[in-house]
Amino acid sequence: MNIPMTESLADVQNSEDLRQIRIDKVGVSNIEYPIVVKDRAHGTQSTVATINMYVDLPAHFKGTHMSRFLEVLNAHEGPISVEEVPTILEAMRERLDSETAHFSLEFLYFMDKKAPVTGKRGVMPYRCGFEACSGRCNDFVLSVEVPVTTLCPCSKEIAAYGAHNQRGYVNLKVRFADNIWLEELIELVEEAASCDLYPVLKRPDEKYVTEKAYDNPRFVEDMSREVVVRLQKDPRIRWFSVEVENHESIHAHNAYASIEQWVNGYGPDDLTAPEIESD
Repeated sequence: MNIPMTESLADVQNSEDLRQIRIDKVGVSNIEYPIVVKDRAHGTQSTVATINMYVDLPAHFKGTHMSRFLEVLNAHEGPISVEEVPTILEAMRERLDSETAHFSLEFLYFMDKKAPVTGKRGVMPYRCGFEACSGRCNDFVLSVEVPVTTLCPCSKEIAAYGAHNQRGYVNLKVRFADNIWLEELIELVEEAASCDLYPVLKRPDEKYVTEKAYDNPRFVEDMSREVVVRLQKDPRIRWFSVEVENHESIHAHNAYASIEQWVNGYGPDDLTAPEIESD
């Protein structure tokens, strides 16, 4: 069987497109790939990410070369790290002859966590990620999703026997001016909740978290504002987006609140990616 050489095959993607419409983002998504992230307790942590890679496409090209995205990614031997992202973005722009490159990923990050009374240890997963771009844009946004417990202030006020609570999810995104740990963002959110979640709870722990939540009631409005108060005090934060969603235990709907702000003197004109220090 004769396998034709690449040079003899038609390059359809590189042909001219007469519609003359520029495409902002084109590429590949949902790539599962090993990565290494910084771990405050252990130095580094290996996990698996779902990666998206896009570039812009000039109006005169019919398509992009999808295989080149994977070639760029696989050119890095072993798991990739955040420190390599600027190099990957530059390689994407060069390899695909584009002005702008976008690279985003989501991954599960694991933290050791002790129960509040018995000290029973377990592993708590958090969904984290980032979005980065270079070229016409130069940006880096870090994100964490933190599950928490919230107890309803209204229910506590009007009920004769306790109050209803639920699991809430806080989606926090930040632009930052200096290195920041994922753990710091997670802990900041958990401190603002009625109570945080734990992987292992014995009866003394369950008593503790139940009473702590009862003493710290939070609407989604309260939860979002409490997170913002803490973010505003951190000089490293340039911008944030806070979204809180409660999976209500007595309603057929969810409760939702969001706040987005530039802080510490920064604004939209400061959209530049931070320098990420390597170990």
